[in-house]
This record gives sequence, structure tokens and C-alpha cells, in this order.
Amino acid sequence: MVNERLVLASRSPRRRELLARLVPDYVCDTPDVDEDGIVAGMDPAAAASRLALEKALAVAPRHPGALILGCDTLVVRDGVCLGKPRDTQEAIDMLLSLSDRAHDVMTGIALVAGSGAGAGALQGPLVAVETTRVFFAKLDYSRAAAYVARGESLDKAGAYGIQGFGSLLVRRIEGCYFNVVGLPLHRLGAMLERLGMKLL
Repeated sequence: MVNERLVLASRSPRRRELLARLVPDYVCDTPDVDEDGIVAGMDPAAAASRLALEKALAVAPRHPGALILGCDTLVVRDGVCLGKPRDTQEAIDMLLSLSDRAHDVMTGIALVAGSGAGAGALQGPLVAVETTRVFFAKLDYSRAAAYVARGESLDKAGAYGIQGFGSLLVRRIEGCYFNVVGLPLHRLGAMLERLGMKLL
């Protein structure tokens, strides 16, 4: 698989930037997947892995001979998945619901072979879920509103991005920082090396 292409099935600019740290030369292809229909009623970890797999499978037919990487990140509070807020008020409410407590960020990773390809050592889908525990600071309405006004909330699950001004909202984490951004690099690197890709 060392000489085969890697295709990232994602539109996330953050995920693209992170993947480039491990594999500078890769292709992007945006999947068309009904995320809400998959997540509804599912266990969050199962939903994250299922979404990642569905995204990889959605673009696989377009990339014979390639290795396809699908990912999906969920923010989970008390077993409930928090998606991207629909508007400013929902973003503020979402942040206040995370105030002064812990929640989980789960990223599903799926590696599948493109149509008609064996993708080296990959005989079937390889799927994993990485979980990071995030502890928020105590927020009041004005602070949550001020953060949302920075423009980081509406395109992110949970209404915050830890890599930006959202770092001011997070007291500490337990687990992989890159997972909270959207791609657990250590876990992904181990999966790629297991398939024969030399990263170091």
C-alpha cells in the first residue's frame, strides 16, 4: 500500500490540515452522507464509527486502487450527540449546556479499499473510535455570546473549536488533543503503519 493513493473522504479544512502532518500527498473527495439519519437513536461510539465508514464507502467507487479514509467527530454530553448549531442562539445554549462540566469528543476512523483494489494489507474495513474527555470552564451568558460572536461556532459540533478562541473555554482534557480538533493522529498513524505505510 506504500505506493497507493490515500483519499480523505471529508470536507473539513481542519481534518485536511491535520492529515497533511502525517501524509503530505493525498487526495480529498467530499462524501454525500445523511449524517442525521445515521446518528438518530444510535450509541454515540457506534454512530461515530458508522458515519466514518459510510463516508469512506461513499467515495470508494470513484477511487480504484486507493486507500480511503473516512472520519466523523461527535461531541457527546450525557450520551446525547451535539451537532452543529443551527443559529447563534442555539450555539450559545449549547455552550452553556457544557459549562463547568465534562463531555466526550468521539472520532470514528474508517479505512477501506477503493473499488477493485486490495489496498495492500487491507482485506476489509478497518474501523476505530478515539474518545477524549473535555472539561469546560464555567461560562455565563455574556462570555458564551462573546465567543460565538468570534465566528467559530456554527460550523462545529458542540459549537466550539479547541484550536481557536475555544481554547479559552476548556480547562483541561484527558486524551488526544488532535482528536478534539477532528483527527486523532496517533491512532490514525498506528492504523496506517499497521497497513504498511512508513510514516517515520
